[in-house]
Amino acid sequence: MITIIVGTNRPNSRARRVADFYTQLLAEHGATAQLLDLTELPLDFTTSALYHNTGRHDEFNRLVRLAESADKLVFIVPEYNCSFPGVLKAFIDGLPYPGGIRGKKAALVGLSSGGQGGILPLNHLTDVLMYLGTAVLPERVRLPFIDKYLTPEGLITEPLYQQVLREQVASLLAF
Repeated sequence: MITIIVGTNRPNSRARRVADFYTQLLAEHGATAQLLDLTELPLDFTTSALYHNTGRHDEFNRLVRLAESADKLVFIVPEYNCSFPGVLKAFIDGLPYPGGIRGKKAALVGLSSGGQGGILPLNHLTDVLMYLGTAVLPERVRLPFIDKYLTPEGLITEPLYQQVLREQVASLLAF
């Protein structure tokens, strides 16, 4: 099972549209995926589901199970202030340790409105995932100037972006 993690809790995010596009690419290869959208996190999860409350919040636990049940993860990561969104870090911190996503394989897709395409967030997230024992696919995809190439309907119009995403999907399925 492949779980695609929408790395922000911002409603109607570009990351969600990219995740939906990625789901379509996987379907072209006959692979199915489930979405773990951080907009579904309980608003109070940092106080009601973490630390001494671990395992006690049903809504949070449902999302944890989506991550744990996956063999492979795809992180769709927008750039927020030269890193990845804090809500994604808080979610990762709330996963069981050790365990959670240890031993899983992950593909990373970064997106930004600027020219770096999320390379700093991808580097930071790679460090976090590797510390947790999650293998990161070397083919990390960066999507700079995403606003120019992502339609409101979720179509990525830049042929190069489509190509590198398709290549990553093939590598992920072989990983």
